[in-house]
Amino acid sequence: MRPALVFSQCFLCLLVGICVPCIVGSLPHALPWHVSCPSRCVCQIKPWFSPDSVYHEAPTVDCNNLLLTKLPLPVPTNTHTLRLQSNLLSELNTAVLHGLPNLTDLDLSQNRFSLVRTITQSSSLPTLLSLHLEENHLSRLPEASFSSLPNLQELFLNHNNLYSIAPGAFTGLDSLLRLHINNNRITTVDPRWFRALPRLEVLMLGGNPVEALPEQGFLTLKSLRSLVLGGMGLRRLAEKALEGLESLESLSFYDNLLTKVPTQALRRVPGLKFLDLNKNRIKLIDTGDFRDMIQLKELGLNNMEELVSIERAAMDNLPELTKLEITNNPRLSYIHPRAFLQLSRLESLMLNSNSLVALHQHIILSLPSLQEVSLHSNPLRCDCLFRWAAKGFSHPHTDDAPATLCAEPQELRARRVKEVSSREMSASCLPMIPNSSLPSYIGVRGGGKLALHCRALADPQPKLYWVTPSGLRLGPTSASSQAWNDTPCKLSKHYRLLPEGTLEMSKVTPSEAGLYTCIAENALGADTRSVTVGVHGSDRKRKKGVAGTMKRDPLFKTDARLEVREVGQHYVILSWQNSRNLPSTRLSWQAIYSNAHTPTYTTRILAGTQSFNLTHLQAETFYRVCLHLRVNEGNKHASLRSRESRKTECVSFRTKEVPQSQPSLQLSPELISTAHLDFVFIHTKHSTLSSIRQHNTLYTYNDLYVYHT
Repeated sequence: MRPALVFSQCFLCLLVGICVPCIVGSLPHALPWHVSCPSRCVCQIKPWFSPDSVYHEAPTVDCNNLLLTKLPLPVPTNTHTLRLQSNLLSELNTAVLHGLPNLTDLDLSQNRFSLVRTITQSSSLPTLLSLHLEENHLSRLPEASFSSLPNLQELFLNHNNLYSIAPGAFTGLDSLLRLHINNNRITTVDPRWFRALPRLEVLMLGGNPVEALPEQGFLTLKSLRSLVLGGMGLRRLAEKALEGLESLESLSFYDNLLTKVPTQALRRVPGLKFLDLNKNRIKLIDTGDFRDMIQLKELGLNNMEELVSIERAAMDNLPELTKLEITNNPRLSYIHPRAFLQLSRLESLMLNSNSLVALHQHIILSLPSLQEVSLHSNPLRCDCLFRWAAKGFSHPHTDDAPATLCAEPQELRARRVKEVSSREMSASCLPMIPNSSLPSYIGVRGGGKLALHCRALADPQPKLYWVTPSGLRLGPTSASSQAWNDTPCKLSKHYRLLPEGTLEMSKVTPSEAGLYTCIAENALGADTRSVTVGVHGSDRKRKKGVAGTMKRDPLFKTDARLEVREVGQHYVILSWQNSRNLPSTRLSWQAIYSNAHTPTYTTRILAGTQSFNLTHLQAETFYRVCLHLRVNEGNKHASLRSRESRKTECVSFRTKEVPQSQPSLQLSPELISTAHLDFVFIHTKHSTLSSIRQHNTLYTYNDLYVYHT
């Protein structure tokens, strides 16, 4: 059975309370039925539930899987359930059926019927409640196709080849409760179908290639409680698409192409209790997406390949929500500390199998009824942001799955979270931008829109900014940006910066192509991620356009002249100008002595930085400082020439003398390295970093970032 169908049926059972296997397990097994049974068939008294969940002991004739080409005889006259599944029937002797006054359930699934009239064309079958016609060869439903079944409550037409349904095809089905027409070839939904179904409670439309739903298409379904729209190819939902569904409690959009939560449409369904948005192309769960859905009890946001972030107040004022599932999202690396507000009854929070490096303690504190948190199979950083889950802390039950392990730092890697004490976790956290948050390359059509999402968690909370291919810094303290607050910041006609770190571009032109770098920094250090944006004209010329963009990109046609702005006794202020984003820029320096060899120190410079205060130098000493410019060598889309190209600018200077009235600080060349290491702490990528601030300068060392504030 297909995954979408399995999920939909389970979801349906949860709503209407008809989990029959649980009930049948406590009921008697099939009993003998002593009648003249058709050859090769089995006649028994079996448990049976009506569509409204009323139990019956049903005389059943089971002729399944017998390769029958015609109805077997004789069929006992008091037959309640007739099962003819998985045969070769293409027509039916309906006169035999009309001689069965108690016939309630007829299963003709997995046969060869191509015309529904071959079953319903003759006189009425007033006792029939359930008709199974799934997996046949039906392609069309003409007007009044089922008018001879006035009391029918269940109709299964799924997995046929239906592409045409007449506006009045369901006329006469005034008692129908459940309609399954999923997994056919229907391309449009006609509101006229549902005018004849005033009592319909369950409608399964999923698996049909419908890209858009009409506004007010379900307006006449006042009794509908469950609607399954999975696997249809829906890309968006009109604001009034769900209008009129006053009784709707369960709604599934499983496996569609939605890129945003259909918030406006969902607000037209005030009584919604169960919502399934699994397996869509949603990238962000944005602020207010689920706000004030006061009846919602369970929400599923699983299996989304492109989901990267749950934003601030994304779920706000959901007083009845008890279970929230956000699992198996390979790029989900960020949940805002205040993403969940006023979820007073949330008991179960499932976050396993994502790319989360941390779950902020504020999330846990904001959920007073939380009893269970599942975080296994995430690359967890066991540092200050995760101390609430450490041994010795009082917190909700965290899952005991073996995969709930620390991924960082190196000294705690592969340790089970519950075995790590709070004392072993650092009290502060470096910024870290997860690898999954940004791809290495994104292509966009010329004139189109593009959003680059960058997120990071740390303590203290990091600030994020971007550096464009031209070297322009967009974000906090940038000359071209407004104040950094909780409102979007429009930087130019092309760029718009959102508070959480998303850079939006509208009407993208080839001039915007190139390398974009996101930087997250706090008082302890910084982290960066870069993405190459290619602009192409059309799908047919995309490959050529991408190559052309990279070829035209003048990564090293820049004159970054290094200058000395100010020299002191123990410091120098350097500055430079460049017109490109070069995230692999480095600075190296060395004291120059005629009688000794001195070490060379190297540090990495944050993208967008154009000045640096080099401190802790020795007075009255010559130094040589070099600025090394190059692109990110890990960028697979850059050309070989670009990856190998680099440019170096160097300057020499002498620090000032110490006045005679002050004692001179004299350090031998051999002690310079030791003196410097007293102020900086060696660090490698993704491991714990310590740093200090001296003379308004953030210092790090050895493949780190250094900048002048």
